[in-house]
Amino acid sequence: MAEQNRNIWAPWRMEYIHTLEEETDDGCFLCRYAQNPDQDGANHVIWRDRLCLTVFNSFPYTGGHLMVAPLEHLAELDELDDAAMGELYRQVRDAMRLLRGTISPHGFNVGMNFGRCAGAGLPGHLHVHIVPRWDGDTNFMPVLGDVHVIPQTIEEIYGLMRESAGKLGLPPLRG
Repeated sequence: MAEQNRNIWAPWRMEYIHTLEEETDDGCFLCRYAQNPDQDGANHVIWRDRLCLTVFNSFPYTGGHLMVAPLEHLAELDELDDAAMGELYRQVRDAMRLLRGTISPHGFNVGMNFGRCAGAGLPGHLHVHIVPRWDGDTNFMPVLGDVHVIPQTIEEIYGLMRESAGKLGLPPLRG
């Protein structure tokens, strides 16, 4: 009997692979976002304060996957001063509140990876991942195929967030 083909083709992942190469070629994408506030809409930056920004992950694990990062290119938590640390986690808190009020996840994974061996795709610029989760959202696709099925576009979720932010007493979204 011939061996069965078990490939799940995901050619759009090449864009992600190329962005990892861009980190060394063109600098850090988070630094480019930090230095270009006029491009916040195109870059899917939803909030920007004096020291940090919140942005949609362009290669999300689930719909609404956000990242919060300092504007300054810092790799380690102990490099953040108290003001940046406070702003970073205020934005994490507010982003979770916005996601709850917009897409109603049942829970969240919130975390940071330090170093490539720990899973950091961008080890030089620390950032916090906020990944909305729903009961039963783990299925065979991510487990066997390293593929995530995301039913809403970033633009659709962003529009819902824009409507929800004011109702939740949160700052207006950028872009």
